Amino acid sequence: MKPSLRRIAGVIAIAALPLSLLATTSSASTGSSVSVVGYSIVANAYTALETAFNATPAGQGVTFTNSFGASTTQALDVVAGQPADVVNFSAQPDLNLLLNAHLVPRNWNTGKAVKAQKGVVTDSVVAIVVRPGNPLGITGWNSLTKSGVKIVTPDPLSSGSARWNLLGVYESQLLQGRNASHAYNFLNKVIGNVISEPTSGGKALSAFIAGTGNVLLAYESDALSALRAGQQVQIIHPQQNILIENPAALTNTGTQNPAAQAFYKFIFSKAGQQIWLAQGYRPTLPALHAQVKKDFVTTKKLTSIAQLGGWKVVNSDFFSPSGYVTVAENSHGFTS
Repeated sequence: MKPSLRRIAGVIAIAALPLSLLATTSSASTGSSVSVVGYSIVANAYTALETAFNATPAGQGVTFTNSFGASTTQALDVVAGQPADVVNFSAQPDLNLLLNAHLVPRNWNTGKAVKAQKGVVTDSVVAIVVRPGNPLGITGWNSLTKSGVKIVTPDPLSSGSARWNLLGVYESQLLQGRNASHAYNFLNKVIGNVISEPTSGGKALSAFIAGTGNVLLAYESDALSALRAGQQVQIIHPQQNILIENPAALTNTGTQNPAAQAFYKFIFSKAGQQIWLAQGYRPTLPALHAQVKKDFVTTKKLTSIAQLGGWKVVNSDFFSPSGYVTVAENSHGFTS
């Protein structure tokens, strides 16, 4: 049995503790070394970004140390002392853990290099991934409650991807004109078809490819990466979806590291954003919005965290001890 989502409240409480009670982040290497910490599925993208950056004048001689894993786990590791100059998380609440621990400047998303993108380095949406030929005839969200559907989606305690997935499940019903009661019942039924909750989006994809389940909920970028790698999967693009926004920031140590500053600027630049695009992510640079419309499937109805009232409201409504997701998860035995 996995830990109860009630522990999320404890996770948030950790970030609210005075800095003196928290282990501080070790000093990152300075000058020519940059420490990058991110959520699980961006590992390949950062390999490409770092290689391209090394080919620029600013990147000559710069080395990188990388740590990628479940988004919330990674954020807590940084709070506990994991060295980090540049951080890239699945969702804003994980970055807030660092903000509340005073490890990231309050103006992290207003600098000249990131102001137009508000610190959001990539966008994505939720993809429904099935076996080749789509043997269950999955057409969208409403198919996920069918008998025989066995869903793989990450653990919402540790994974930002999981939270995006389950928000997408719930909101899909509201976007179809159903009321909140129907949306909750639908969410509960979908979770009832979940058979595996790995700790991260990357591990969920690996489990699915290895044969677990017959439907995977994943980042669009992760699903596209699997296709490019020749994996035997098929992507279903639901007509209703939620806009996934992935923040990246310089930590306090990163702001003192010229190499980290240059690399951070690079991942938001046109050159860097084109690499994200090639890796299956939707770049946030306004100059590439036309390319996004050309290269990606257009969602008929798309909602955002801002339209839902912001993360404070969303966390309370969905991931608090009495939230929709917590109650639904616990009702299906996902308890401590």
